[in-house]
Amino acid sequence: MWTAYFKDYLDKKLPLFLEDKPWNYKDDLCVIGAWDLYAATGGRSWLDPILRSARYLMRDGGTVVNWQHAESNIDKVSFGKSLRILRDLTGDGRYAAAVEKAYKMLDTYPRTGTGNFWHKDIYPHQVWLDGLYMGQPFYAACLAENGEDRWDDIMDQFASAHRLLWNAKLGLYMHANDCSRQAEWADPVTGQSPAVWLRAEGWFLMALADTYEIARDHTPRAAELIPLLKNALDGLLPYQVPETKMFLQVVDRKDLEGNYSETSGSAMVAYALMKGARLGMLGGKYGGRGSEVLDGIRDTCLKPDGLHGICASAGLGPGPDNRTDRTGTPAYYLSEKQMVDNQHGAAACMMAYSEQLRRG
Repeated sequence: MWTAYFKDYLDKKLPLFLEDKPWNYKDDLCVIGAWDLYAATGGRSWLDPILRSARYLMRDGGTVVNWQHAESNIDKVSFGKSLRILRDLTGDGRYAAAVEKAYKMLDTYPRTGTGNFWHKDIYPHQVWLDGLYMGQPFYAACLAENGEDRWDDIMDQFASAHRLLWNAKLGLYMHANDCSRQAEWADPVTGQSPAVWLRAEGWFLMALADTYEIARDHTPRAAELIPLLKNALDGLLPYQVPETKMFLQVVDRKDLEGNYSETSGSAMVAYALMKGARLGMLGGKYGGRGSEVLDGIRDTCLKPDGLHGICASAGLGPGPDNRTDRTGTPAYYLSEKQMVDNQHGAAACMMAYSEQLRRG
């Protein structure tokens, strides 16, 4: 069921997204999902949509689409993941040069006072859980390839993110922290945003697992990511919805009308559970829980007309559209539209399914 959906999605639906908007991190996620399916199955047909998508990422002259000069945007650093995959598939030097350029962006990338990469120029001094996934696994891969010893920087950023975003009372991570306390959504004491958004949790969990996979062969400090992953999942799992085996858009607020089992974040959790178990970061029972979550998504949200229950987008502050409603409250996250077949959900399910296949 999943395989047929993913083949149809990559062949027919992803091209529509690529035609509609310039390359963005959601397209990276689809490339990674297809690459993971190839790694899990050995089926070379999964490589075809990756190669077909390349023209939407890079122009013939070697210019990467949607990179702006001197822009600091951690979402766009993430393009380096797709560029690396295309480099390895094709051997084309243009992709190798672009990977290096994406890595060089981090040399001068602005940071908060805590040492973390801030989210974007339009969100200065802010650390978002999303950004840990966008930046750190790519950073780690570059260090490993180049033989550089800057691992302390990565591990320190994860440790700092935990301090900034962990809510011990809930046992969950808040979406973001404004270290300057200037954003309207920021708590004046802690700097934290006011709600627990599922997909933000998912980004962080995937960042931990993916970074550990790379870093474990290069630094003993990679072991510090193991308790962070286990702690995060132990806090999250009690909020699982019994009926769907998924998790809610606003994780801890089952009392709210309109709260729903959300697909993309649940798939990210499933991925982290299964990959964490495969890598030995977690006990085997966690892998079983991850498989259960993915099966719950299939049974609840995969329908004949597509994959449902996906939050189309969410963020904090005005953003590029000068919105006034992105307040970070639970009501805000529930107000954002759901979108059938949104890339976040389809790609995260590809990634989770690849882990389920590896389980046998």
